[in-house]
Amino acid sequence: MRAGLVQLTVGDDPAENLPDTVARVRAAVAGGAGFVLTPECTNALSSNRARQRDLFRHEGDDPTLAALRDEATRAGVWLLVGSLGLLTEDADGRFANRSFLVGPDGRIVARYDKIHMFDVNVSETEVYRESSGYRPGSRAVLAETPFGRVGMTVCYDVRFPHLYRHLAQAGAEIITVPAAFNHITGAAHWEVLLRARAIETGCWVLAPAQTGFHPERDGKGRRTHGHSLVVAPWGEVVSDAGVEPGVTFAEIDLGQVAAARGRVPSLGHDRAFE
Repeated sequence: MRAGLVQLTVGDDPAENLPDTVARVRAAVAGGAGFVLTPECTNALSSNRARQRDLFRHEGDDPTLAALRDEATRAGVWLLVGSLGLLTEDADGRFANRSFLVGPDGRIVARYDKIHMFDVNVSETEVYRESSGYRPGSRAVLAETPFGRVGMTVCYDVRFPHLYRHLAQAGAEIITVPAAFNHITGAAHWEVLLRARAIETGCWVLAPAQTGFHPERDGKGRRTHGHSLVVAPWGEVVSDAGVEPGVTFAEIDLGQVAAARGRVPSLGHDRAFE
């Protein structure tokens, strides 16, 4: 199975972002991908909660989701919409950061709400409180596809290895990590974290990413790391997109999952401890 990872540099307006996203999804399909993946915050990247509230939509009304479902149907491919910022019915008004796995008929096969919120002080000028705008999910998600069992995660989840172990022990062979990874932490940790999750689980790790500078109409904007990666089950990086928007490809061979787990069968070696 050929995967195509779409790397984007979105702004804070979903309508302005959508044409480029669709064009890059089509480029992935033209390159032979049967599984196309977009990054976290595919519809928009913004820190302005009021603007998000004006521009975000509920799942059933979201134009980015509708357009990408149409693209999956048109091309007959599987599509991971890495995540979308969506309105919810929550009493506190917080949004959902939701990932979607879409089948080749346009049907939503699985949904995953990001569990771990990025509430960190990267530096004096880089402070994030994702939980102030987004409410965390509470459910791990594993989806069945013809090309393997897919465990769904998003960005900051990658720092929580127990989630990945749980997915692998439940049967995941591929784990998706769409991200808008901070440029500072990304330079230090992105690759090593993804390689660690692949090695620990014996899974393919597919991580489409945002990249570059993301302007905001009413804010300072932010930078993301890029480097969409595909990591094989033994831990080697087989595809790195660098820092430019575009599409990168990799051939996914599930035989490597069985081979890696056969060499180091650590998923079956858990022991209780105090």
